[in-house]
Amino acid sequence: MSRPLLEVEDLKKYFVIRSGLLSRVSGYVYAVDGVSFTVKKGETLGLVGESGCGKSTLGRTILRLIEPTAGKVFFEGSNIVDLDRESLKPLRRNLQIIFQDPFSSLNPRMTVEEIVGDGLTINGVRSRTEREDRVADILKKVGLRKEHRGRYPHEFSGGQRQRIGIARALVLEPELLVCDEPVSALDVSIQAQIINMLMDLQGTMDLSYLFIAHDLSVVEHISTRVAVMYLGRIVELANKHDLYRSPRHPYTQALLSAVPVANPRIKPKRIILEGDVPTPIRPPSGCRFHPRCLHRMEICEHEQPEFREIEKNHFVACHWAS
Repeated sequence: MSRPLLEVEDLKKYFVIRSGLLSRVSGYVYAVDGVSFTVKKGETLGLVGESGCGKSTLGRTILRLIEPTAGKVFFEGSNIVDLDRESLKPLRRNLQIIFQDPFSSLNPRMTVEEIVGDGLTINGVRSRTEREDRVADILKKVGLRKEHRGRYPHEFSGGQRQRIGIARALVLEPELLVCDEPVSALDVSIQAQIINMLMDLQGTMDLSYLFIAHDLSVVEHISTRVAVMYLGRIVELANKHDLYRSPRHPYTQALLSAVPVANPRIKPKRIILEGDVPTPIRPPSGCRFHPRCLHRMEICEHEQPEFREIEKNHFVACHWAS
């Protein structure tokens, strides 16, 4: 069996909280707290969860845009957490990201050609002719025209700006793309265009995606497998068909019950969770979901559930699930 393209093992990211005149450490934000998963070559792993659960922090920590507190991240067998800046640089071209905001992620003082071609310059493509050809080619693949190269970001719509961001990420022909809520800031009709384009590009460019989103319908459409994250930890991971048809974790069940149904004759049973999401500064003991869980037991308050396989390739961290 071939090794996965990406392997994340017990990854943690804690942000220090300082207070007082001497800025002493008074606590930590447990943004990512012991996350493990794999991404196979050519697949899309969807990552879903409520706002503030640590999805975006996880994606950026994997790429070392944010330095991890602990854990391992293997890309093609190399632990990139242990690499220094110079050793990491050759791998950068194979690990790219699409940011959520298609405007603030683009430099307003640079033209499209400069934005998209900047990565080529950094990675040693010195020939101007080659850069221009590769920029023109990738712009065509994302649905933009050659004459767009000399324009600035403010001259484009939101959907076109996101296409520029995608072109910038793909011009180096990466193997893994972290998509950090790439369509959440776009109109619904534009979302569908971008999602379908990403799926087409995945086939033609042999890409693997870590697709971060909170829209469960979008994730179901594009993903191969889906991981559900809650308060810094993954609570369920399965093939998308298994997870959407038979969710096992109470949190996943509540999330899926909130998905709108297009048929007005069908009235889905909503699962209303109790209370608010706990703070990641002082997460609950035991199972972090237990204060809001309808099926909580005494063991849930004291013992952290094991992330276990309850069916083939269906993993869940829950004492109640079976």
